Amino acid sequence: MAGLLRGVARTAAIAGTATAVSNRVSRRQAGRWAAQDNQAPQQQYAPQQPYGAPASADVPPAPDDMSSKIDQLKELGALKEQGILTEAEFAQQKSRILGA
Repeated sequence: MAGLLRGVARTAAIAGTATAVSNRVSRRQAGRWAAQDNQAPQQQYAPQQPYGAPASADVPPAPDDMSSKIDQLKELGALKEQGILTEAEFAQQKSRILGA
């Protein structure tokens, strides 16, 4: 029994030492990386566009303007037929869409 206890104690001591050394090495390496990052020149990174500004290659082509106007007018006509829009509202939205 004493031999088993001694073996368990030795294993626990070795495992504890290995964990402590591993943690110390990890902290030291993280400190070195942080120091390297602070010393690195900021110009090596390519400048980025501000948020919200799409790159010119990312802009999808604009849909045909006339077909989108026709679709909007069809939707307005359907709303007018259903009684959702009055004649005055229909005329106002139609002139807004057509830009007149």
